[in-house]
Amino acid sequence: MIARLFRTAPLTCAFLIVFWTVGALTGAITGASDDLLARTGFGTGSPLWTVLTSALWSMDLLGYVATTVLLLVAGPLAERSFGAARTAVIFLATHVLGSFLGLGLVLIGRDLHFGWLESLVGEVAAGPSIGGVGLVLALTFRMPPLWRRRVRLMMILSVLVLTLWSGWLEDLLRLSGGVAGLLIGALFLKNGPVQKARSLQETRVLVALLLAASALGPVVSMMSPYPNGPLWWFADVVAVAQPSQEDVDAVCGSDMIELCRTMMVQLSYGRFPALVMSLLPALLLLVLAEGLRRGRRFAWRAALVFNVAFAAFIGSYVVYVAQFPDASLLELAVSFGVPMLAPLAIIVVLLLTRKHFDVRLPRHAVVKFWRFTAISVALLSVLYVFGGYLVRDQFTPEPGFGALLADLPTRFLPPGYLDLVPLQFSAEGFVGALLFEYTGVVFWLIVLAGLLMASWRTWPSSCEEAATHARELMQRHGGSSLSYMTTWRGNQYWFTPDGETAIAYRVVATIALTVGDPIGPARVDAVRGFAEFCAQNGWTPCLYSVGAETRAAVESLGWSAVQVAEDTMIELDQLSFTGKKWQDVRTALNKAAKAGITAEWCTYADAPYAITDQIRSISAEWVADKGLPEMGFTLGGLEELAGDGVRCLLAVDGDRTVHGITSWLPVYADGEIVGWTLDFMRRRTHGFRGSMEFLIASAAQQLQAEGARFLSLSGAPLARLDRGERPRALQRVLDFTGQVLEPVYGFRSLFAFKAKFQPTYQPMFMAYPDSAALPRIANAVSRAYLPHLNARQGLRLASKMIIRTRERVTTHGRTR
Repeated sequence: MIARLFRTAPLTCAFLIVFWTVGALTGAITGASDDLLARTGFGTGSPLWTVLTSALWSMDLLGYVATTVLLLVAGPLAERSFGAARTAVIFLATHVLGSFLGLGLVLIGRDLHFGWLESLVGEVAAGPSIGGVGLVLALTFRMPPLWRRRVRLMMILSVLVLTLWSGWLEDLLRLSGGVAGLLIGALFLKNGPVQKARSLQETRVLVALLLAASALGPVVSMMSPYPNGPLWWFADVVAVAQPSQEDVDAVCGSDMIELCRTMMVQLSYGRFPALVMSLLPALLLLVLAEGLRRGRRFAWRAALVFNVAFAAFIGSYVVYVAQFPDASLLELAVSFGVPMLAPLAIIVVLLLTRKHFDVRLPRHAVVKFWRFTAISVALLSVLYVFGGYLVRDQFTPEPGFGALLADLPTRFLPPGYLDLVPLQFSAEGFVGALLFEYTGVVFWLIVLAGLLMASWRTWPSSCEEAATHARELMQRHGGSSLSYMTTWRGNQYWFTPDGETAIAYRVVATIALTVGDPIGPARVDAVRGFAEFCAQNGWTPCLYSVGAETRAAVESLGWSAVQVAEDTMIELDQLSFTGKKWQDVRTALNKAAKAGITAEWCTYADAPYAITDQIRSISAEWVADKGLPEMGFTLGGLEELAGDGVRCLLAVDGDRTVHGITSWLPVYADGEIVGWTLDFMRRRTHGFRGSMEFLIASAAQQLQAEGARFLSLSGAPLARLDRGERPRALQRVLDFTGQVLEPVYGFRSLFAFKAKFQPTYQPMFMAYPDSAALPRIANAVSRAYLPHLNARQGLRLASKMIIRTRERVTTHGRTR
């Protein structure tokens, strides 16, 4: 991988080697000395040539790491798009131009007596992140519209937040470097004037990023040891921190007794509860931003109410502070006007984009959230009041029952806001401090978790009528060999406006996974409509186990696809078990006849108890042997055996002992059954060894006699036929995953077993519209196949995968 990086991005790799080598030799990695910065950094009093030397150092270790990550992401992309020479020119141009733009802004601010910019006079900055930010923003002019907007907004908001709240010279120069990158891109790198309108999902993402940025600014200021930005004071309003010991000593040394008592209580809070409660407004905004990204109406309303209240609160504060002007008009406008305008701007954006946030929670979900919140408040309140009364000797002064009850509302306030209410006592003992400090923390974490789950969870509503209609369409129009699986429990259904085409899906972790191909005549229109339906609900669509026809149709919509399985079809019209290639099958049939084993059809729902009990026992034995739960989704279990139209074929001996079982799902076309799909396969551990070959061969003979056209032995997940094509990166990852999982679930062995029946192969694909969602899609597919995997089983699965990976590495003579 490193060698490949050197081949694709030689300039980036060479620069990073020089960057870290120079930093190591001069000791700047652990923190550049003042003398080194004075000689190499760029500032108002520095020689002009330092604008170049400043790109070879960074201010501290965090700067080195962050810059390296930035360049490793942007550098290879830029070199691939522009070439090494043009990338170097763009990087240097944005670094130099951005540095001089920032320096000019500092000098203008000095002449206008803007206190913040005046404080930067005489400061120096170093770091290639100035050119790195400019390179990223210049690169956006060669990105697709979707990523262009996202990257620009994230990068601009990031450097703007750092500038306004951290506010040191390097922060300002990064912002001006970004402006230089946008200017260079607009003048020299535009591909054309084509501008696509923002999609529904994209608008939601952009608004969510804007809200998140408004939350992160004060957090940056509060976490910075020396904030210097024009809005640093604003952090004390949004994310109120504990007072320092020096402030407490100063107040307690005066006549302000009540304030002294309050600040001492604030200071007595533990570090973790104080941090959580101080960051509460910012955490709430981040959770609401996630809700906006999902299109939730409740998040839009809550964000609107929050920003209206916030604007009113900041407005009153600004009016009060503005009565005592001790700075220039420009400084007052920036320091106090921007905090006031920020929530107002968000309010305007929310109002203009209101129609994009129309995903409502069902009534039962809203009732459940409020009920859970009310119960949490009640339980925590009872615990604090009665528990505090039992350990009242751990409070100073010792409170009564009424005093604890009166103090209860303050437990839900951040400690920085406790000066708004009178405080009567503080906690000293362990239990008392636990109740005093953590009551509010637990409550607000519960509320935030509830809001987050309301954003993530889905409540798809599908009724029996929809399932019945989908079944009728499946029988009328037919579909792929997996079409019957669309009727299984757990699936929801989406229909085209005319009701003639259906898509079965299930939502797992905001990924809408479909089961097989769309059922009906209008497949492309169905996929397009289903994608819009998913976007409205904040989901990402993924068509799983679809055929080549559907794959070709969705590729015309700009979707990507990767093979996830191989369907194995046996054509029955010319089937005869003759010739050497059928030797194993004939052997199984002959041995079964000698052992007195016969193949018997039945339906699981109507089978005698003696038979169904043996089937359950065989299945339980199979699951226990693996030590892992049965897989689901496109692999049926005992529950699916009882489906309407499902037939079971049993291998039974003369004593009515069941040696093996297979289940067969009907495949329809024009209202008639034209084929069958193999689903459930189990054999008794110490039973007839060739039972599976015997059952499949018997099914083929008997169903051929009934007039069926084909049998599908179904698809083996993560296994495929080598067709001599060079696989893409994602396909190689899936192939490797199949090899790693082989000792656990045996997908490759199953694929090899089915080859005994000389099938024709048909690839099955997974199609998706957004490559950025692939990690979430992989997680959703895993959870769909293993919905009941517990922690112990997960550790066992992981250990087997690790062992298999090590064995594979050893076999190939490689090390990692």
